[in-house]
Amino acid sequence: MFLLIVYLFSSDASSQEENNKPPGPKPLPILGNMLQLNLKRPYLSLFEMSKKYGSVFTVHLGPKKVVVLAGYQTVKKALVNYAEEFGNRDISPIFFDFSKGHGILFSNGENWKEMRRFSLTTLRDFGMGKRGSEEKIIEETCYLKEVFKEFQGKPFDTSKPLNYATSNVISAIVYGSRFQYSDPEFKEMVNRANETIKLSGSPSIQIYNMFPWLGYWLKDWRLIMKKREQNLRQIKELVNNLEETLNVEETRGLVDSFLIRKKNAEKAGDKDTLFHEQNLIITVSNLFAAGTDTTSTTLRWCLLLMAKYPQIQDRVQEEIDRVIGRRQAVMEDRKNLPYTDAVIHETQRLANIVPMSLPHTTTCDVKFQGFFIKKGTCVFPLLTSVLKDETQWESPLTFNPAHFLDEQGWFVRKDAFMPFSAGHRVCLGESLARMELFLFFTSLLQHFRFTPPPGVSEDQLDLTPAVGFTLNPSPHKLCAVSRASHIYA
Repeated sequence: MFLLIVYLFSSDASSQEENNKPPGPKPLPILGNMLQLNLKRPYLSLFEMSKKYGSVFTVHLGPKKVVVLAGYQTVKKALVNYAEEFGNRDISPIFFDFSKGHGILFSNGENWKEMRRFSLTTLRDFGMGKRGSEEKIIEETCYLKEVFKEFQGKPFDTSKPLNYATSNVISAIVYGSRFQYSDPEFKEMVNRANETIKLSGSPSIQIYNMFPWLGYWLKDWRLIMKKREQNLRQIKELVNNLEETLNVEETRGLVDSFLIRKKNAEKAGDKDTLFHEQNLIITVSNLFAAGTDTTSTTLRWCLLLMAKYPQIQDRVQEEIDRVIGRRQAVMEDRKNLPYTDAVIHETQRLANIVPMSLPHTTTCDVKFQGFFIKKGTCVFPLLTSVLKDETQWESPLTFNPAHFLDEQGWFVRKDAFMPFSAGHRVCLGESLARMELFLFFTSLLQHFRFTPPPGVSEDQLDLTPAVGFTLNPSPHKLCAVSRASHIYA
């Protein structure tokens, strides 16, 4: 009798939980809701579904159940107010292939806590978000401007120069030195990282994440694995070179700091230390990829939008000329350049370059907004639905810097501005990225006028993003016309 009562109570609780699960489209056997998704742009399909099923709903990606969070209020509540419950990373098959549970981006538990704590502390020690990194960025703007000048106002693809510039900023902090743009190994490393990120968002890799046993037969998966091995081999060589010249009295960058911690753990006989070679190489790989792709992609959108909307470019340049003039821009100038700052923020909002964030997973059973979500459930915080939330933005689908300006024309922060995500998993390098965006953008707009190629009108510049894990602009060329004759001697 006792067992019968326990069974009835437990089955009743289970049925209540089942009834309280988030709604969603009915899945097909095996395929789930795959046929209802645009695999090239799944974030758009999920955004549309949110309008039908609400701000918390369920989709099945193949056999895997995923809870999607949509809209500013819901995403913020989950990531900030329920930070612990939604705080783990869901490590999909392709991300596990990248990291094997090491590093920062795709790890959990003590490994994630230790690597994040060490990286954040060390990056700050080497000036992230402070004067130290400001000087590194300003130095890099000089090299970048020289590259742009070499095109002499003729059309060129901005992607590689911007990738190299942002890569060098993180390289200077991680390795202790920058690379020459002409260095073939550096070029290979940057290009490989960007191609890997692009391939990670391809339809075939999304299918692989649903059905991992297909991996060997998928060309994109084989290509990513090849690039991964090449990348890790190159990082290991760079780390070995630094280890050979290591001076514990004079650390050059994050790698040196990690190597010192590793050697100290070895001396102490700590066999359980997390400061081992795999964590070092994957952590460096994480920082290099994240610190390059997202910032350079945003800068590409900035320049494309300036060419698309010349009247906005006019206002930015008028403000820069009036406030800064000929001298080099510094971070202290940002408060006196409200329109320029608003344009950068509005670019981040509209470009929406990580539309689904990185997936989370629940650390325990959660009752959230009236729904029951089981421990271990994969969760997508749909950032595109936050950055284009109609309740938060006056004109969410258009480029409108006024979103970040008050009636007097001063910059205003918006809570719904969440391109770096939020909560425990907020972007590690947010302060560095903000600094890079401001200094690179103002320096480039100070020296160049960006226009479409001859014969191409502003209206013909396409704002449709390319397919990829992050949303890059579609392939295009711009002209960077020197403003020297206008304001410089």
